[in-house]
Amino acid sequence: MQNQLLAGKKGIIFGALDESSIAWKVALQCHEAGAEFILTNAPIALRMGVINQLAEKTNSEVVPCDVTSNDDMNALIDAAIEKFGKVDFILHSVGMSLNIRKNKPYTGLNYDFMHKTFDISAISLHRLLQTCYEKDAINEWGSVVALTYIAAQRTFPDYSEMAESKSLLESITRSFGYHYGVKNKVRVNSISQSPTMTTAGSGVGGFDAFIDYAEKMSPLGNATADDCAAYCVSLFSDLTRMVTMQNLFHDGGFSNVGVSAAVMEKFGNASE
Repeated sequence: MQNQLLAGKKGIIFGALDESSIAWKVALQCHEAGAEFILTNAPIALRMGVINQLAEKTNSEVVPCDVTSNDDMNALIDAAIEKFGKVDFILHSVGMSLNIRKNKPYTGLNYDFMHKTFDISAISLHRLLQTCYEKDAINEWGSVVALTYIAAQRTFPDYSEMAESKSLLESITRSFGYHYGVKNKVRVNSISQSPTMTTAGSGVGGFDAFIDYAEKMSPLGNATADDCAAYCVSLFSDLTRMVTMQNLFHDGGFSNVGVSAAVMEKFGNASE
């Protein structure tokens, strides 16, 4: 139970596709915590997923939005303003690589695909924040959270151009976090989550093996999607009013471990 931590707060949640989505878990926990929100995803994702089931569970409206479209983003934020006046929180859980989908190796990327990947996965955060900034759509002390991954700082061969996308996303978090904080005390942070078996994550080569590796490397084990959702709720709440412009590792300690005893034992056993 979230004990109505978000009672009275209004928001927008991007990226809920199905029950494996972190955004889906965030929506459920925000609803449990007393929040109201609009659910949004790309029109094609709405057709592929079961977001209307989530909308029914959380008594939410679904508004389609292609995050690469200025017109769609304007329409979404206008809909939120019409429904809520202003919002208090936004989750950006958006990412997709065309090159990964097309099995293009990192050393042989299609640059048109790469530009599209950056637009969907990172520039969309700037488009969202700029639209909200221009329309004064977020209340003072509001909170925007974007989901990212440690590949922004470290090399994971099969993560391909998504690594650069996450680096750009985190930079936008810091830069726009400064400007929005000065303007209206709005907080902007990113959460660097453990590898999590979502529909998007499952498209990365070797993902099952890497989840097992991260589990063995992390003192606390991998953070689950439900754990991440609870962390998002805390960042949307008034308990974290002075946290902004941060990339917050939510990974069971993985980001600060060089090697673990469990991993060394596995390699030792493999060499015997």
